[in-house]
Amino acid sequence: MKQILQNLKNGKTELVDVPTPMIKSGHLLIRSTASVISTGTERMLVEFGKANYLSKAKQQPDKVAQVLDKLKTDGFLPTINAVRAKLDQALPLGYSNAGAVLAVGEGVRSFSVGDRVISNGPHSEVVCVPKNLCAKISDEVGDEEAAFTVLAAIALQGIRLAKPTLGETFVVTGLGLIGQITVQLLRAQGCRALGIDLDENKLEIAHQFGAET
Repeated sequence: MKQILQNLKNGKTELVDVPTPMIKSGHLLIRSTASVISTGTERMLVEFGKANYLSKAKQQPDKVAQVLDKLKTDGFLPTINAVRAKLDQALPLGYSNAGAVLAVGEGVRSFSVGDRVISNGPHSEVVCVPKNLCAKISDEVGDEEAAFTVLAAIALQGIRLAKPTLGETFVVTGLGLIGQITVQLLRAQGCRALGIDLDENKLEIAHQFGAET
C-alpha cells in the first residue's frame, strides 16, 4: 500500500510502498477515502527536516537537554549514533482521516465492517487505529467534510478548557485551519472573537466568520 513519510534527516517527503498493517485487538483497520493536510503542522515538520543540525537543536531545546544527559552517561559515539538513528526514522504525516472499516479487532463492539468512520490515522491507503480514536460518520455527511473532524476536535478541546460564557471576549492568535474553526465555535457560543494573524487573507476569512480583525 502507499503511505506518505517524512524524512527528518534531509526533509524529503516521499510516497512509498509499505506493508499493509494487520488488525490488532481494540483497533479498527480502515481503508482511507479522505485525509486532511494540516498545513501548519506538516509544513513545520517538513521545514524541520530540511534544517541543519544547529537549527534542529534550536527548535527543540528539550531534546538537546536529553542528548546532553545521554552524553554524560553513555559517551560521545553511542549518543551520536542514537541521534542519527532517531533522525533516520521516517515519520508518517497526517492525523485527520476518513474511510471505511475493513476489519474489527478483538474486543471492539461498537463498530462493524463497512462502517464509515473518522480517525486520527496518517496519510495512508490503510490505517490501523485504536477504537477510542475513531467515530462513525453520519449518513448526511460526506467523507471529505468528515475528515476535518479531528482538527475540529482540537479546536473544541481548547474551547472546553477555556470554558467560555456568553458575551466573553477571546483572542485567537493564528488563523490557520484550527484557528478558523475556533473562531466559529466561539461565535456559536455567543462570544466575541478577536483574530490575530500576519496573513491578510486569513484575517479576511476569519472576519467573514464573525471575528474582529
